Amino acid sequence: MTTVYTAEVVSDGDGRNGIVHSDDGRLDLKLTAPGAPGGTNPEQLFAAGYAACFHSALRLSAREAGITLPDSRVHATVRLLRGDDGYRLAAELVAELPGTPTEVADRLVQQAHGRCPYSRAVAGNIEVIVRQEGPAR
Repeated sequence: MTTVYTAEVVSDGDGRNGIVHSDDGRLDLKLTAPGAPGGTNPEQLFAAGYAACFHSALRLSAREAGITLPDSRVHATVRLLRGDDGYRLAAELVAELPGTPTEVADRLVQQAHGRCPYSRAVAGNIEVIVRQEGPAR
């Protein structure tokens, strides 16, 4: 495999109550525990990255099929779960594809899930639900 891009980010301070910053200066965020004011948290950052990556994979699948997806959106929900064995994540991705027939939208969502680097990275490690909402918003 050939490296296409490398992201470098450092966490300083106290983990969830610290800061993260990228080597190129584009990312510089204060972190807080989930629910605490004044910053974001790792789960929100993961949800943002997953939603954007999945959306790109979805649009690529559509483009390859000759389908246009105007006004498409992907809503990501990431849950931090605690069980007897510690903490885990779970994710749900909902694609909104207005005007796209249900069977076509379902196929595109499944294709995107198979090609999205985030989906592939977490496969078998966390519960992930992917689905599309109806053909009209």
